[in-house]
Amino acid sequence: MNRISTCFASLLLSCALTAQAQQYQLNSPDGKLIVNIEAGKNLNWAIAHDGTSVLLPSDIAMQCTEAEGKPIAFTFGKDVKVTKATRTSVDTSFPTPFYKKASVKDTYNQLTLKCRNGYSIQFRAYDDGAAYRFVSELRKPFCVKNEIAEFNFDRDYHAFVPYINDNRAGERYCYSFESYYDEAPLSRMYKDSLAITPLMVELENGKKAVIMEAGLSNYPGMFLTANPQMPHGVKAEFAPYPQETVIGGYDRLNLVPTKRADVISKPNNAPYFCPNGRPTGKQTYPWRAVLVVTHDTQLANNDMMQRLAPECRIADTSWIKPGKVAWDWWNTCNLTGVDFKAGMNTPTYKKYIDFAAENQLEYIIIDEGWSGKESLMEDISPEINLEELVAYGNKKGVGIILWASWRNLTGGGDISPAVEQVISHYAQMGIKGFKIDFFDRDDQLAISSTEQLAACAAKHHMLLDLHGLKPFGIQRAYPNILNFEGVKGLENSKWEPIVNGAPLHDFPRYDVTAPYLRQLAGPMDYTPGAMVNATRSLFRSVNDHPMSQGTRVHQMAMYTVFEAPLQMLADSPSKYMKEQECTDFIAKVPTTFDETIALDGKIAEYITIARRKGNTWFVGSMTNWTPRSCTIDLSFLSEGNYEAEIFADGINADREATDYKKEVRIVTAKDKLNVQLAPGGGWTARITKK
Repeated sequence: MNRISTCFASLLLSCALTAQAQQYQLNSPDGKLIVNIEAGKNLNWAIAHDGTSVLLPSDIAMQCTEAEGKPIAFTFGKDVKVTKATRTSVDTSFPTPFYKKASVKDTYNQLTLKCRNGYSIQFRAYDDGAAYRFVSELRKPFCVKNEIAEFNFDRDYHAFVPYINDNRAGERYCYSFESYYDEAPLSRMYKDSLAITPLMVELENGKKAVIMEAGLSNYPGMFLTANPQMPHGVKAEFAPYPQETVIGGYDRLNLVPTKRADVISKPNNAPYFCPNGRPTGKQTYPWRAVLVVTHDTQLANNDMMQRLAPECRIADTSWIKPGKVAWDWWNTCNLTGVDFKAGMNTPTYKKYIDFAAENQLEYIIIDEGWSGKESLMEDISPEINLEELVAYGNKKGVGIILWASWRNLTGGGDISPAVEQVISHYAQMGIKGFKIDFFDRDDQLAISSTEQLAACAAKHHMLLDLHGLKPFGIQRAYPNILNFEGVKGLENSKWEPIVNGAPLHDFPRYDVTAPYLRQLAGPMDYTPGAMVNATRSLFRSVNDHPMSQGTRVHQMAMYTVFEAPLQMLADSPSKYMKEQECTDFIAKVPTTFDETIALDGKIAEYITIARRKGNTWFVGSMTNWTPRSCTIDLSFLSEGNYEAEIFADGINADREATDYKKEVRIVTAKDKLNVQLAPGGGWTARITKK
């Protein structure tokens, strides 16, 4: 049941008063979070939470011009003249069938300031954060030259900053959106470097503030950089519109901009955005959001991205089928015990299909190499018979997803009839979707191309898994996008540098950081499931025979902790068949759920998550390299007896990371389980009603 109560407060201002700054206050439904807005010569907002300063006054503006190469013509957020203030309270919910819970509750207070010169600003206050966005009502086309979005703090707080550090061909904004977290005070942010969102700031009394964006459409994504005008502030930066690109980057798979315009956003005349051949008058811009939480577990089970995302644009979603995937690339098609040469060929992929069918996995992926780099219709590998594999998969109940690069499939722009012809061709063949890689950009052209691609794929009932791109809310509008990369996933173990006998990067620490931060944006294609596991001292990077940092059960727990409606089994079928007991457990973990509870955790230290599908609960717990004891309270269970199938780190997992212990026992809601986690360890359970 929805309950929406709306009250309108309108104020017509006299010319004598317009020069004075106007003050507004917006409170969250529980009254603890307060947003203060000042509209005058400049527009700014400030946030406080239950007596704690979250944001100092921080400027908001959008500088606009009539065309490229021309000066600023007008600015939303400068010399602000509010003509009407409207307050709205909303208490509703909406279904989320491809998510970590069946529905999302959406409760907030909203203030809309309608301003002269044809624009409004919407502010929202939730119990766990605040957000704003611009809305233009101008009917004339214009370009956005720059957007001002500041986030200023009152102290030199400690922050988790995901810097850009591996630019494609050195281009400032061309990046895969995969970042480790630098943990340092705000004052030590690198002044010349960009970071991606979400970015977290640790406030006093254990509170956290996280800067996010959401509801991105036909507009560039938001980077963050140190604010040189404020000692403890960050500000937004946006990729200018690309004018010229070259083929380059990694293995010539990218389209790298070599010339960019002096604007970040232009009017888009693509049919997707202008169905009648001309831009519509009203245009909403992305939300700028700041989460405010008192406990880390609130980050591990947060719905802000879903709340601020556009509603689903697919009328019939019944064909969308989440599931798990037998994946080839990480394990380099290493099969044993077969009578053919394993590799990218038809017999190998039949074996992957057999494995998927035997373990009730929904899909296999045929990754890079099945086609040429310049076309998905020509230079198809003669070693792979797609029609034969589709027919074989159909007989076994296993779908096939194909890899493609964004450049290869779309040419890096609007979705033309030729691009749709490619998608239609493979849909008619029986292919279930595409894993599209190497976007490595989120300028306006890349974002608009992604939206058009999602709509075209949905039209032909095709799933998408997007790599080189982070989630930005489009996953609610187009739930056929089942996953995104934008994460330092298991692939990094293939090339991880070894320094002084140990890995350079701390994977287990990242593994218990990403569920609190990266996962706020949406699902992540981490690609877990390594069956070769190593302690920190024994880990080595071997590209063709990779291993993971941390224990076997650390990997198994990821299937519950990590959100991924399309989830990979990264290791080879041969290894999984040798470890069938673990494989059986992994195969039973769903990829979408009806309910999620973050039971316990501390960012970068450990996490325990419980998720329910129907009457069955799945629990996963992971730690960094610090061994620890945890208590898992089962009071979330209903009355009655349950059978718990438990996988725990073995007593020797600190020396031999593959060591685990399986136990089956009866539990009830009154039980509290004492769990021992080895260094880089994990614990996971499947709990079914008796």
